[in-house]
Amino acid sequence: MKQYLKHLLASLLLTFVLQPCQAEQFVDDSVKVDGYMRHFAMYLPDGVKNGAPLVFILHGYGAGIWRENPMLAAADRHGFAVCIPQGLKDPQGEPSWNVGYPFQQGWKVDDVKSLCRIARYVQKRYRLSRDNTFLTGMSNGGEMCYLMAYSKQNTFKAVAPIAGLTMAWMYEQLEAPRPIPLMEIHGTEDRVSEWTGDMDNKSGWGAYLPVPVAVGYWIARNRCTHETIERVESLQGADGHPIIKHRYTSTTTGCDVWLYEVVGGVHSWHNGDIDTGEEVWQFFSRYVK
Repeated sequence: MKQYLKHLLASLLLTFVLQPCQAEQFVDDSVKVDGYMRHFAMYLPDGVKNGAPLVFILHGYGAGIWRENPMLAAADRHGFAVCIPQGLKDPQGEPSWNVGYPFQQGWKVDDVKSLCRIARYVQKRYRLSRDNTFLTGMSNGGEMCYLMAYSKQNTFKAVAPIAGLTMAWMYEQLEAPRPIPLMEIHGTEDRVSEWTGDMDNKSGWGAYLPVPVAVGYWIARNRCTHETIERVESLQGADGHPIIKHRYTSTTTGCDVWLYEVVGGVHSWHNGDIDTGEEVWQFFSRYVK
């Protein structure tokens, strides 16, 4: 009888959480992957439907679950769910994603596998689309987006690193198994993740490619043959940073590459200059079935 009541209560709770007309909310959740409890927050907009798209957003190095991130307003407008996972602590004791920084050497956590497992759990648990799941993140989270793109996975349909880097080891040792749509937003005066790269590892993060070279790999891999360039002013006008939108299209693979060059922009989400969440979703939405 107690076991029956326990299952009944769990069923009622699940039904309550997943009602299609729930008020917008955060739901804290976790799932065990390879012996680790992986914690995350789900943002479920008011009226989110069964089978809705799902966007993962990854924090930067040393950060955590960010409940005021740029994707939430776009989620409210367009009706997709947002998953905000927490990285595990690396050998330095900092929450992060394992992208092979020098000080992460020997750390056995496989975040590609873990994020794919979390996504499968979330898709089933919250009745979200298996086909329309996307990945974005800033800085260390951006590096994780690149690593995911280079990996043999079919979970994330497109990626959008923000102030992200392609580590030299990725470029030298990995070959992307398939084309994948990619969007990068990056400031030209970013002093943490240098636009011009750091192949000598002066910063200590490990050698990494210049942003145009890193993005160029995907232009070639996706067989993009056409480029359009558009310059737009900052939302702050003359007080902000103009954005040069480089858009590369492929008629062969259908996987486009967008590079937003924030002229004079620093290490940030660039929310003051553009509506980052909306821009990222406009890219992802091109690949929603």
